[in-house]
Formats: sequence, structure tokens, C-alpha cells
Amino acid sequence: MKILLGAAGAMLALGAGFVAVTGQPLLAQSAKGKKAAATAAATVTAAASEPAKVTLPAADAASLDEIEELVLANHILSHAGVLDAYGHVSVRSSRHPDHFFLARNIAPGLVTAQDIIEYGMDASPVMQTDYKGYNERFIHSELFKARPDVKAVVHGHSPEIVAMTVAQIPLKAVSHMGAFLGLNVPNFEPRIGSADGEMSITSQDLGWALGHTLGKWNAVTIRGHGEVVVADSLHAAAGRAYYMTVNAREQMQAMSLPGAKMTYLQENETIKMEAHDGYERFWALGRSAAGGAK
Repeated sequence: MKILLGAAGAMLALGAGFVAVTGQPLLAQSAKGKKAAATAAATVTAAASEPAKVTLPAADAASLDEIEELVLANHILSHAGVLDAYGHVSVRSSRHPDHFFLARNIAPGLVTAQDIIEYGMDASPVMQTDYKGYNERFIHSELFKARPDVKAVVHGHSPEIVAMTVAQIPLKAVSHMGAFLGLNVPNFEPRIGSADGEMSITSQDLGWALGHTLGKWNAVTIRGHGEVVVADSLHAAAGRAYYMTVNAREQMQAMSLPGAKMTYLQENETIKMEAHDGYERFWALGRSAAGGAK
């Protein structure tokens, strides 16, 4: 019997087979080691394949897919020039229809998932947060409350639309892409709901008054301020917000032509042309331009 010393420790040579000092054949030990290594590797692989848990400061991470779509909507509308530093877009929660998601007080082009606040219909955050929300979050809460069919809301400050409101020129559908505007785009006068000169929708009362003016329509203008668009999906709301500004620009250009005699869409045209792909082509182009992954 010969004693062998090596890095693995002392072993005894018995006949043709090695036996470790543990008393187990080396082949058995090697097999056990391989099995353990394989188990460990499988565990690591499984852990790596599981999606990392995401926590959000002011919203339910279970709604992350919806929240990421909302972030993309902010970027698309900012990139398209529909939203400036002060516009905003929201989406109703599909998990909790009496909740909605809206970014904190930040420029739309800078919004990330970490900036989204989940609100109740009283425009208060449903989670404890130090985030400061938009002063005009009442636009969203009151419209969602008044219109169960509405799934998304966009508020912007289109220069063309503001110009038309102060000139007291009603916005009307002039092109097929603006057919969703219908025969009437109501105009909200802030002085009706505020006697102190407030022109922003900063209270439930003003939000309610705006919703009352909107009524059954898909859009409403606000004198000297901007516009609000609603839709039954986030993609459609984004598309409508963009093409509402395009329609206003087309209307102003047509009215400025010498001898212009305006022809607006009639009712059957607005009904026929409103039904299309939900502005999915606009969303896809905007997503690509804004660098969105979805």
C-alpha cells in the first residue's frame, strides 16, 4: 500500500482503485460533484430567466406594462410637438378602473416609469409619496369620473388652437384625419368656473365644469389655454391629440387663402371616417421616432 499526497488531500492506493480518506470511491465523489455543479448551474439559469421584480415609488408595479406604454405616449407626443414642457397625458388603470396613471410634475419628454403616480378619482395619490403632481390633474380625474368610456386623456397647448379660441373661431373638422372632432368642438371659458383669473384647471370644480362642457364629444378647447382630447385607448388618444393640432393648422391655412369659402365635414363623413385603425400607424411611427422599444 502506497500513500499518495496531492492537492485533493491524502489518498490510499488499494489495488487498482483509489479510495479517499472519507472512505468513498473517488468516482462516486466525482459524480456527486458533477451533480451538485449541474444543480447549482440550473438554479442560476432559472434565477436569471425570471424577470427582475420592479418597484415603483408611486404606482403599482403590477401595472408596469400600462405604465411603460404611458411613458412612451409622453415621449411620442413630446417628440411630435403636441406636448410642450407643461402638457400631460394619462391612462385609466385596467386593473383598477377607478384609478388612473399620470406622471409627476415633470416635462413629458423626461418621463420615466419611476415618475408615474397612481391616482384615485379624487385626484389624490393612492400610495404614500413625496412626489408633487401636476396642478391640472383634475382635468384627468374629473373626465375619467364623468366618462366611464374614456380610457386616456391628453391635454396640450397647441398655438394654433389657442389662437382660434381667442379669436372666437370654432374649431371644425376639415379633413378626414380630424373626423373624430365631429360637428362640434366645444370651447370652455375659464371665467365661468373661476372669478379670480385662474385659467388652469386646478380644482375639482373647474375639472367638473370642463367635463360638463366636453359632454359626449371627443375634444374640447380651452380659451387662451389649449385643448383636451379623450379616447377609448391610449394609442387613439395620442393620435387624436396630434391630428387635432393638424386639423387646426389646416383650418387656419384654408381660412387665410384669398376668397376662401370653407367646406367642413358633414355628419355622415365624420361618422364614416372616424372608424379606422385607432391611429396605430401614428403610434408605430411615433414609437420609432421617439426611440421606444414597444
